[in-house]
Amino acid sequence: MCGRYGRRADKQRIAEWFRTHNTDVFNDDFYEANAARFAPSWNIAPESMQPVVRQDRDTGERVLALMKWGLVPFWSKTPRANFSSINARDDKLASSAAWREPWKHRRCLVPANFFYEWQPLTKDEEKKKISKPWAVSLPDQRLFAFGGIWDQWKGQDDKMNQIVVESFSIVTTEPNELLAPFHNRCPLIVKPDDYARWLAPAEPSHLPIDLVRTWPAEEMKAWRVARLQGNGPHLLAPLAESSA
Repeated sequence: MCGRYGRRADKQRIAEWFRTHNTDVFNDDFYEANAARFAPSWNIAPESMQPVVRQDRDTGERVLALMKWGLVPFWSKTPRANFSSINARDDKLASSAAWREPWKHRRCLVPANFFYEWQPLTKDEEKKKISKPWAVSLPDQRLFAFGGIWDQWKGQDDKMNQIVVESFSIVTTEPNELLAPFHNRCPLIVKPDDYARWLAPAEPSHLPIDLVRTWPAEEMKAWRVARLQGNGPHLLAPLAESSA
């Protein structure tokens, strides 16, 4: 599962890493209006607007878009999903009504540098409302990409104004040995060499299901951090008792 993640990269670094081609991200007016959403964040929460990389249907180029974390299916009656939609299980991508069409036609990459998992608590710890988050990253804490799917919802508000909501979900798969003690799911990470195939349109028989695989434990590291409060580099400070 992935319920919180973080990104140190700003819009320029994301554009360079993923080789995006849209120019609106660098338009002064566009950036000024959305600067906070492109800025680094150490505590990205569901429902927030985040940079996501997808493939432009007309040009085939990679473009950067802002989407809400928590997929709203195109068929939803409201602009909010009535179920938890921040993560999409790999074993339900082809069968779930919410995930099926996005998996076929609307895959994306979600830029990140790390994510958080929570250590299971004893009953006594739960009563005391203790929190035991761990930060997880690649060994060098470099930028990477979660494999995601996205959708577009269209509707009207109370004043009959048109509304368009673009949103995404992070695909999850089986955990590796490092993450298994925290949860029975872990986010999918896509290798840079596979970005193009993950994003590209494909016939149903050639969907990139082989890219939905667990990231090797030896290519990750995890360390205990304090309760997530606020937003900033301090959230990654390791507690003395931890390291994995």
